[in-house]
Amino acid sequence: MFFNKIKINYKLLVLFLLACSFSCNSPKYDIVIRNGQVYDGTGSDPQNIDIAIQGDTIAFIGKVKETGRVEVDAKGMAVAPGFINTLSWANRSLITDGRSVSDILQGVTLEVFGEGRSGGPLNDAMKKELKERAEYFNYNNEWTSFGEFLEFLTKKGVSCNVASFVGATTLRRYALGYENRDATDEEIQLMKGLVAEAMKEGALGVGSSLIYAPAYYASTNELIELSKTAAEYGGMYISHMRSEADEIETALEELITIAREAKIRAEIYHIKLSGRKNWSKVDKIIGMIKEARASGLEITSNMYNYIASSTGLDANVPTWAQDGTFTEWIGRLQNEPERRAKALKEMKATLEDYRTQDKIMIVGVKNDSLRPYVGKYLSEISASLELTPEETILELLYKNQSDIQAVYFLMSEDVVKQFMQMPFTSFCSDARSIPAELPFTKNSTHPRTYGNFARLLGKYVREEGVLTLQEAIYRMTGLSAEKLRIKKRGLLRGGYFADVVIFDPNTIQDRATFKKPHQYSVGVSHVWVNGVQVVQDGKHTGAKPGRVVRGSGWVGWKEKN
Repeated sequence: MFFNKIKINYKLLVLFLLACSFSCNSPKYDIVIRNGQVYDGTGSDPQNIDIAIQGDTIAFIGKVKETGRVEVDAKGMAVAPGFINTLSWANRSLITDGRSVSDILQGVTLEVFGEGRSGGPLNDAMKKELKERAEYFNYNNEWTSFGEFLEFLTKKGVSCNVASFVGATTLRRYALGYENRDATDEEIQLMKGLVAEAMKEGALGVGSSLIYAPAYYASTNELIELSKTAAEYGGMYISHMRSEADEIETALEELITIAREAKIRAEIYHIKLSGRKNWSKVDKIIGMIKEARASGLEITSNMYNYIASSTGLDANVPTWAQDGTFTEWIGRLQNEPERRAKALKEMKATLEDYRTQDKIMIVGVKNDSLRPYVGKYLSEISASLELTPEETILELLYKNQSDIQAVYFLMSEDVVKQFMQMPFTSFCSDARSIPAELPFTKNSTHPRTYGNFARLLGKYVREEGVLTLQEAIYRMTGLSAEKLRIKKRGLLRGGYFADVVIFDPNTIQDRATFKKPHQYSVGVSHVWVNGVQVVQDGKHTGAKPGRVVRGSGWVGWKEKN
């Protein structure tokens, strides 16, 4: 009996030793990235160190002695935190295709929405209109609140992380519809309550787009009141200002006033100077921002890296003429001669002043009968229709029964570089993130859709030396996360989420052009989002590990951070 017990214990010991041996030789980490030049997102010089990833988290940075289940040799490559797109319009395109291909292939792991419009909150009228104008973005309005929209995206499946500001336009439409008037005290209180709800659901702050109707109808006081509520939850005010051209000084002063009165951080969306006659204002604008910052205000900016902007043709129509829904106001301009004549007179003056008829290219229409005009300039279309440029705009909008996307060549390369060199400027695409496939290729688009971040690293860093590589990476990662108050992202640091990009600094480049925009950028070899590989050897893996990234006002923030 005693001998048998001894043998049984011996067998158990052998099994234990075998298990120990197997355990000691098994990989400790899920992924180990070795031999790369690691840019940690702080702006510091790169280091030749390793990164170990376990689950969704960066487990260790340094010289990793243990092995990984997946070993990645990044020799000769740059390793950086995933890039943050501080102004994205992928909120709708991700519903149709959640892969976020055009941005993911540039290393973008977080898309930030909310320039004036956000996924919620919605009332019944807004839901109905959203469904009617869905085009090829197919969905059944399975959400109502701000937070429900972001949850809808991630439950459906997206490759990138998503975050958003709550849109001031969305709030105004909820409370006032499209009316051209000041909000009442009761309506402002309603909107402030909606801001508070959105902040608790994770909004980063309040985003406005004041160049467009009905956003333009909001008073400065209305925006201050909304911003005060956002500030209570640690949020930011971020704005497409009322002017980026003739009245930019007044528009910037309004943003500074809102920041001061609401005691809130404020950022300028896609800072620019439109129109040759305004390019000389660049030093004054930079000086105004610096003066505000010196007074203690946190005024910052973001931008895209092109000399052409992109927005709808309706931006050429006076905002006073856009009272009501699109169908209502374009119908009035078509059928009311006096109203039409007044609008055409103002449009003519603006078009001549900026000489834009030769600088506006049509890139997106809804009505297939207008598709031959895609890729053509307004001047060409006007000549073919034998109409003036301003008449052509109204004619196209009426036939399309929806806004028409256009590209505007109105900016200076020198001014772009000056804004780029401001140390508080981060970067955005101001575009969707899409695959170069139907139905997305049915229309043209601005090349920033496919190339903004790669263009920064290729053209402005490697070729022209406007920024150093470590500075450019910092602006796209650590600085952006800091400004947005996003936790545990934007840096390569132990305990942070594993959003990681590997790219070749010698080959990264945008390929999209204004005539042929549907071309992916090159140079990014690997991308991980929350520890899951979404790009391998330059190809999308199809994985969709994206999550909602929430601001510090979120009710669950303390438990999760």
